[in-house]
Amino acid sequence: MKNKLKYSRVLLKLGGELMLGDREYGISHPAALEVAQEIKAVQDAGVEVAIVIGGGNIFHGVSGSKGGFDRATADYMGMLATVMNALALQDALEKTGVKSRVQSALLMPSVAESFIRRKAIRHLEKGRVVILAAGTGVPYVTTDTGAALHALELHCDIVMKATKVDGIYDKDPLKHKDAVRYSKLTYMDCVGNPDIAVMDTAGITMSMENNMKILVFDAFKKGNLLRAALGEDIGTLVSDTKE
Repeated sequence: MKNKLKYSRVLLKLGGELMLGDREYGISHPAALEVAQEIKAVQDAGVEVAIVIGGGNIFHGVSGSKGGFDRATADYMGMLATVMNALALQDALEKTGVKSRVQSALLMPSVAESFIRRKAIRHLEKGRVVILAAGTGVPYVTTDTGAALHALELHCDIVMKATKVDGIYDKDPLKHKDAVRYSKLTYMDCVGNPDIAVMDTAGITMSMENNMKILVFDAFKKGNLLRAALGEDIGTLVSDTKE
């Protein structure tokens, strides 16, 4: 299988909503197990996997600041939510037979390793899934930007952003039935068009400056993560060219 892989090391950006299952809030253990099974299939194929997970199923920093919290405080609360998700995902991965490590950008030695770049790379080389929690450890920075940063630090081939839609559209496909999905986009397409939502401007710019590809795909469709790792034509690929 390894010689068929398009990417050997990936940064998987997971939204917190993947942990909801049939819940409206919080973490569903069955949902976490389903995500873990998808990750296991990719790792079994020979791909090294690093994960950045959001915390919107528990607390979203930007939304919290709009609700009255100080923005920095809200962002720190959001970081803690990502740690909870990371621990839940680690538990699910271990139950499926996947060895993993949680590294946190905030110091909390009782539950997670501190993020050390070279140590994270060594974990990947040893076949462990590395779950990177607490974003970058500083407020005013989203987990999308953190995903782009960590992908570069860990020498990943691509950022795979798992969402609830099957790619990037010219407008919200959940609100507009005539929305058109793009197969490929350039970084400048994303930066120059406010209607195209991939990740925040800082994350896109960082990816563009370092030529880090981004794939946006539907994570709720079983087998899609493995298809993405194999380089199949799913979702929307953002790179420096549309070719």
